[in-house]
Amino acid sequence: MKKKLLNILKRLRKQVAFYLITNRLFISYVIFSLLGTILLRNFTIGNTFSIKPFIADLAVILLIGAFGYIKKPEKRYKYYFICLLIFTIAEIINSVYYTFYMSFASFGEIASLSQVKTVTGSLYEKFKFYDFIYIIFPILFYYIHKKLNTTYYYNLIKKIEVKKKMLLITLTMSFICLAYTFATANKTDYSRLAKQWNRVYIVERFGIVIYQTNDLIQSLTPKLSSLFGYEEAAKLFHDYFDNMKEEDKYNGKNEYTNILDGYNVILVHMEGMQTFLMDVSFNGVDAVYNVKKLASEGMFFKNFYPQISTGTSSDTEFTLSSSLMPASSGTVFVSYYNRNYITLQKLLKQKGYYTFSSHGNYASMWNRDKAHPSLGYDDMIFEDAFEYTEDDVINLGINDSKFFEQLVPKLENIEQTHPNYMGTVITLSNHSPFIFLDKYGEYDMSTTYTEEDENTGEIISKTSNYLYNTPVGNYITSSHYADKALGEFIEYINNSKYFDNTVFVFYGDHDAKLTRKELNYLYNYNPKTGEVYEENDKEYKEYNYYNHELNKNTPLILWTKNQNLKKKINKEINYTMGMYDVLPTLGNMLGIENKYALGHDIFNIKDNNIVVYPNGNFLTNKVYYNNSTGEYFVRNNSVIDDDYIEEHKIYSERLLDVSNSIIVHNLIYKEGTDIDVLSDDKKNIKENTNE
Repeated sequence: MKKKLLNILKRLRKQVAFYLITNRLFISYVIFSLLGTILLRNFTIGNTFSIKPFIADLAVILLIGAFGYIKKPEKRYKYYFICLLIFTIAEIINSVYYTFYMSFASFGEIASLSQVKTVTGSLYEKFKFYDFIYIIFPILFYYIHKKLNTTYYYNLIKKIEVKKKMLLITLTMSFICLAYTFATANKTDYSRLAKQWNRVYIVERFGIVIYQTNDLIQSLTPKLSSLFGYEEAAKLFHDYFDNMKEEDKYNGKNEYTNILDGYNVILVHMEGMQTFLMDVSFNGVDAVYNVKKLASEGMFFKNFYPQISTGTSSDTEFTLSSSLMPASSGTVFVSYYNRNYITLQKLLKQKGYYTFSSHGNYASMWNRDKAHPSLGYDDMIFEDAFEYTEDDVINLGINDSKFFEQLVPKLENIEQTHPNYMGTVITLSNHSPFIFLDKYGEYDMSTTYTEEDENTGEIISKTSNYLYNTPVGNYITSSHYADKALGEFIEYINNSKYFDNTVFVFYGDHDAKLTRKELNYLYNYNPKTGEVYEENDKEYKEYNYYNHELNKNTPLILWTKNQNLKKKINKEINYTMGMYDVLPTLGNMLGIENKYALGHDIFNIKDNNIVVYPNGNFLTNKVYYNNSTGEYFVRNNSVIDDDYIEEHKIYSERLLDVSNSIIVHNLIYKEGTDIDVLSDDKKNIKENTNE
């Protein structure tokens, strides 16, 4: 028996040795492909040695590699090299993409690549050495091929290899790995794979290769919308909005109903402005003095959260205007601008308002030259309407100070020629990268501290400017400049004889995309030691994942120079709200309504509100829920149970499905009722060819 076992082991060892010797090229392809996926997970989500994504990636790598055996040995190198090169490119793209968006890239966003030219500085700032480490694998593979080519490897394989057998063995191994991957998946895994909006979770569970393959299929879905998915999407749409009567307790009039009826509206889109800046000051000088002053004079929504995806600023514009979520794949402004949405702009146009947008950059940035008319803007006052030199440029376009200086006369002219108007003014200077220190002006961020002299024992004062030229320090300096320009704008408005009948809505469009580590430098740096405080230090301030996420809120402020109205709206609002709540809240004040809004009037729903994020996370006044991990952070000493989480999780997923169905299939226009606001859209919007 022992002898038999030894013989079996001996034969097995020979077979394994034979396989390794005769499949060196294939094995190199598999190892290098797998190493790339492992490193990508390591540098992004961190689950380096998780078995499930490893087996899932191996399954697809084997499946693709199996078909190399169809080719002659000497031609396999090109096939495997091309496959490896594709994996490498995908890994580089996803590595850089994750740094920006804490998510993974999508084929649906290829159309957005035209925006890269406008944010090149941001790209260069974010590149890390490990973003390109994947290049080493195709290079090593090439040298292995060259070595094999000099050892008559390919001639040997040609003589002894049975191609069909190797193909069958490799496919079998692939199917075993795939079977394990999908047999161990639960209902939630399948649901998220199908919906695709929680990309991090899919990569954590199914690996980057299955994610990217699935994403390609999902990205092609809109192109096939006339053939697949419409009936299901329409049913989802009707089920959701036909049951809105359940939400009646959150609808209706409140103390602010029609309070702004007849007023002009100017939205001021404050690029990258976060609320935490209002609590930052150095040497008695506030980082954003003017934003704080506006908040103290107007209606300040303290717990306001943007709900952006990959479209960043454009997502904010879309969600604020329509009360819909960003698209799950691609961006609305680039991929779905030619749909018919009910928006703030169109609703006000029904009441006779003239609408416009203004921006100090190219109209083509984020496809605004097409997307803005689709939202309902009559005119666009963009870069070519302003006079400036290269010295007046900060980052993406004309600096905010010069922009506001030339904008005010244009606004005064609009007021003289239109009884009512609504406009959006988009600032630029506080856009990443925050590296234009020579143009921001001076802002002293130095810190003074005392310590004992080692030799004399004397207490001496020292000064440290540790934030200078750090990511968070540069961001604060940039924001200080943007705030100063904003103050100049408000001064123009206050000194003008116009704008007594105008309400300004100031809002931060999204967070600055600083990492938790970069922001922690602000809260936990010890200038005495030059190090960050340890957790056991009495000076340490906890800044964990949830602190960082909750720190991404931005200011939302309603302000007017009209003294009577100012008294009525001067209030701080602490309800938790999202960008999609702006249209219902502001709409109630203006006397307009979008019956297909996904958000709520915050003064009706109050503390029962939920902010849903495009990745499936959600926020209420009681909890922040992480959809990827299933973990959550309890807020305000609340008491919650599993039913609370499950109920809000189901609501969030349904809302995301409904929103994306509306966007992809143009459902408000095709399935909605009482949509006179869209009656002129056929004249202005090119109909989608799949309709």
